[in-house]
Amino acid sequence: MTGPLDGVVVADFSRVLAGPYATMLLGDLGAEIIKVERPGQGDDTRAWGPPYTPQGLSTYFAGVNRNKSTRVIDLGTQDGRDEARAIALGADVFVENFKPGALDRVGLGYADLARAHPGLVYCSITGFGSGAGSELPGYDLLVQAMGGLMSITGPGPGEPTKAGVALVDVITGLHATVGILAALRHRDATGEGQRVEVNLLSSLLSALVNQASGYVAAGVVPGILGNAHPSIAPYDVFATADRPLVIAVGNDAQFAALVTELGAPELSADPDYATNPARVAHREQLKVRLEGLLASRGADEWQGRITRAGVPCGPINDIAQAFSLATSLGLAPVVDVDGTPTVAHPITLSRTPATYRSGPPDLPT
Repeated sequence: MTGPLDGVVVADFSRVLAGPYATMLLGDLGAEIIKVERPGQGDDTRAWGPPYTPQGLSTYFAGVNRNKSTRVIDLGTQDGRDEARAIALGADVFVENFKPGALDRVGLGYADLARAHPGLVYCSITGFGSGAGSELPGYDLLVQAMGGLMSITGPGPGEPTKAGVALVDVITGLHATVGILAALRHRDATGEGQRVEVNLLSSLLSALVNQASGYVAAGVVPGILGNAHPSIAPYDVFATADRPLVIAVGNDAQFAALVTELGAPELSADPDYATNPARVAHREQLKVRLEGLLASRGADEWQGRITRAGVPCGPINDIAQAFSLATSLGLAPVVDVDGTPTVAHPITLSRTPATYRSGPPDLPT
């Protein structure tokens, strides 16, 4: 047995990021992933470089396509459509992120496949849904903008900024994975397949969590606060004698411990700072006070002292430093698959762990 999804076959007709990320996670858990690519250039991300792996593959493509085989199929031909349909009808799961309606025209839509294969779990990933938003292009940056994420991200008002990774695609891929697993559970119990639909906009709105809830339940439209938190303080990046330090205070006891360690215990009794709502209301002046205290020492010394006091804090690492941290903590963040270093699957299962059976596939000629 290769994992909890051993025996599950996934026909992966998706490309770029959200769909391939979802199918890679399923593959790590033991599913057989048959990736279908177009002739000539395959998945768009094969050309998204540099950087490249030691084998010359785009690292973008390599990062979400391990544990897959690939088939090159031209859906513009009848032979290609017949081959694609055979793969779909032999699978347990079908994943696609074509423009809504495109696969219906080549006999690979949900209705057609479900008639011939009632147990099929068919997952469609779109940018803005299959209804009125079906004509809108589903690009991560576009959804970060139109979905509100950029309106709350950036150094300050008037400076909206995207996240440093295609976060909406990743979140949508995770939602697709959850939906597929739920549908497989239902199919195993009843024999019935179903259609799973996820879209980037709905996934982002859900992932906005407290910011979205603040609007939906209280009518509050949040703005950009830089690195500050709209509902907690101090929860921000602070200057020290040498480099920035993140301090994330979650309750009044942590605040008291922080200011005691900084040598100003009286701040915890000050009416402007004694409670979290008061600290939020006086966030800017509190930051000035704290940075005045932090200026006496460097970030590393403060991290050790503040952490020992029970207050969450840490430096701003680059990605190399982040991987070094994970390694030092014994988390084994990198695995080698067929000579290609790859980021380890993030879920640990005690009985059926993730496996790494093959690296990203070359495009057949």
